[in-house]
Amino acid sequence: MPEQGSPRDGAPFLSVRDLKVHFPTDDGLVKSVDGLSFDLERGKTLGIVGESGSGKSVTSLAIMGLHRTGNARSRPHISGEVVLDGEELVSASADHVRRLRGRKMAMVFQDPLSAMHPYYSVGKQIIEAYRTHHDVDKKTARTRAVEMLDRVGIPEPHRRVDAYPHEFSGGMRQRAMIAMALVNNPELLIADEPTTALDVTVQAQILDLIRDLQKEFGSAVIMITHDLGVVAEMADDLLVMYGGRCVERGSAEKVFYEPRHPYTWGLLGSMPRIDRDQTDRLIPVKGSPPSLINIPSGCAFNPRCPYADVPKGGITRTQRPELTQDGSRQPALVRLPHVAGGADPDLDRRDCAEAVTDMNKPSEPETLLKVSGLVKHFPINKGLLRRQTGAVKAVDGIDFEVRRGETLGVVGESGCGKSTMGRLITRLLEPTGGRIEFEGQDITHLGVSQMRPLRRDVQMIFQDPYGSLNPRHTVGAIVSAPFNLQGVTPEGGVKAEVQRLLSLVGLNPEHYNRYPHEFSGGQRQRIGIARALALKPKLVVADEPVSALDVSIQAQVVNLLDDLQQELGLTYVIIAHDLSVIRHVSDRIAVMYLGKIVELADRKSLYESPMHPYTNALLSAVPVPDPRRRGVKSGRILLKGDVPSPISPPPGCRFHTRCWKATEICKTQDPPLVALKTGHEVACHHPENAEAATPPASSPAGV
Repeated sequence: MPEQGSPRDGAPFLSVRDLKVHFPTDDGLVKSVDGLSFDLERGKTLGIVGESGSGKSVTSLAIMGLHRTGNARSRPHISGEVVLDGEELVSASADHVRRLRGRKMAMVFQDPLSAMHPYYSVGKQIIEAYRTHHDVDKKTARTRAVEMLDRVGIPEPHRRVDAYPHEFSGGMRQRAMIAMALVNNPELLIADEPTTALDVTVQAQILDLIRDLQKEFGSAVIMITHDLGVVAEMADDLLVMYGGRCVERGSAEKVFYEPRHPYTWGLLGSMPRIDRDQTDRLIPVKGSPPSLINIPSGCAFNPRCPYADVPKGGITRTQRPELTQDGSRQPALVRLPHVAGGADPDLDRRDCAEAVTDMNKPSEPETLLKVSGLVKHFPINKGLLRRQTGAVKAVDGIDFEVRRGETLGVVGESGCGKSTMGRLITRLLEPTGGRIEFEGQDITHLGVSQMRPLRRDVQMIFQDPYGSLNPRHTVGAIVSAPFNLQGVTPEGGVKAEVQRLLSLVGLNPEHYNRYPHEFSGGQRQRIGIARALALKPKLVVADEPVSALDVSIQAQVVNLLDDLQQELGLTYVIIAHDLSVIRHVSDRIAVMYLGKIVELADRKSLYESPMHPYTNALLSAVPVPDPRRRGVKSGRILLKGDVPSPISPPPGCRFHTRCWKATEICKTQDPPLVALKTGHEVACHHPENAEAATPPASSPAGV
């Protein structure tokens, strides 16, 4: 086998050699990509993983030639080779690369709402992309645009072609972006985080779509993501990046089952698993990614690596290890010369992470929060007189309890009412109907002055740490705000308490006077957690607390929430679309669909014996981080279409329009949430996995 990283007969479709992308800044040279080499064959998929700042997206932009923007002072310095089907792109003219872009290679960007122009219709943008490379009239190009929208699963493409990006849901925008990328049948498709922040059902549809189109067009695909489950399902080969460099590369199966680099071990250990009932802590990678201005000498990973202090490990502090090939396990590639003969038997992989602790929950805790018939309808007003013409039924009658000291997970697709429910129980929104009781007190319609004392006991961690932190305030001012608003002076003073809180959540107390923009995404999330904990609350509602974080940072935040729960006796309601995270952190889980709870059960029961078809669909759509299970996972259920509008939800069971088990009764009668097993409630006329269950006498016909 020829040595990887060197020219060979039968050249690959895409060959990257010693690629370097350095950005000049006032603080110094940012080495975003610092000597990267890899090959990609036609019809194959290469997954690129790594933490934020590792150089993944910059690599894709360099391949596409999208770095050729800005003035000469800010433009990055590019060196190395990018050879696409025999054509060298780094030294090629901008005009030549532009002619290749869209026709020979195309890219699906992470955020389609930002990548698509809001002023032009979706169809017009696809038409422009097609006519740029084909000498055809507008009518022919429009026909092609409609054809591609239909191909990617956009309903009513002949009508939707004239819609604007903001009129599409997140999943539909991503499909439209894929249609635009593939309209010219490119031979290379680069997908940069194509499913980040999408619902698990939409994610499954997008991944299947990319896989089907790859087979149809024979395209080579580069899949950039931090979701190792997506990589395991999609990639033939896997490249792990750290500090702008490749630290490990090989077949997906080899890297998942026989990882050779401690950083890869850390990433794999950081993953919550949908297919395992984990009750212990996740294993995060200690420390933070390096500054790309001051990359550590030697191996960039050595400040976080447990091997740096073992015999022979000291060389990683002075010598930059080169990418080597393990002849016994081709084609796995590693940068770990001091353990090339195998890992030190005295150093277990778990030494790459923190110790494991068990979570001890009270056996029969009392009810802290009780919600009965909770409703929130947002009025729709139109006309000069602003008359109400309808309502968005965001939450439409839900019941549940949260026990003291437990964690209730809430899952469901976008638009199901999860976040609205969180804001209702924290009283950031006024309920339309129903009842909310906290410690036996009815707080449903308390006024602002009456709620103020309760704010000490009920706090919220918001989804977006960028938007929820005031950029003009220092961290000290942000975390101390609850003390000032409540008129509380902690023992030892506000500053000392804020610094203690920063230390509690794993931040440096000396950063008291820093501003939010000076922190990473994971650190900003920790600031939000510190603020929520300032007044020692009893209930914390966390809305997607880890959705936008790298897997290693996600593990740190999940462990932090676990630690704080045990240390402070907290009760959590955690809202998320990541079912793997929810399985790891929750005691019980509520599944929401279109404003209602359709299933409520303990973790083990819900994940191992789900009763509602919607829950089954959600669980089956989650990609499992195991390449050997790719293509053999039975029971994959792909839901058709999007969630119906909450303005006019379907009659009867709201899920019947997408349910493969629906009958006539489902179209007319809304099933109540009833307990078919002890601690397992479901709202379905035809529940699954309920053979041994005895329906209550009051259950409707058909249950």
